[in-house]
Amino acid sequence: MKGTLGNMMQQVQKMQEEMQKAQQEMASKEVTGSAGGDIVKVVMNGQHQIKNIVIDHDMIDGDNEMLEDLLVAAFNDAMNKVGELQKLDLGGLAEGLNLPPGFKMPF
Repeated sequence: MKGTLGNMMQQVQKMQEEMQKAQQEMASKEVTGSAGGDIVKVVMNGQHQIKNIVIDHDMIDGDNEMLEDLLVAAFNDAMNKVGELQKLDLGGLAEGLNLPPGFKMPF
């Protein structure tokens, strides 16, 4: 039993180190969310920080309500893309730990 617990603790420590490295790598990645056929683009990094917003003002033509809707859609698109990146990049870190079904890691 002691060996099993020690082995599990080593796995957890290794996973923590890998998680820190993966989170640092995620911070440097960027995604672009867009809406309205690229009328609005939002660039977001892997830590959900907005890096840039691009708006094609010629297509908006003073319609503030449409602009607001497109901004919301572009932000949501970027958030979803970051979530997908996190699943791809961080999802495999818990493999081999034999966690119970339904247990979710904090990401």
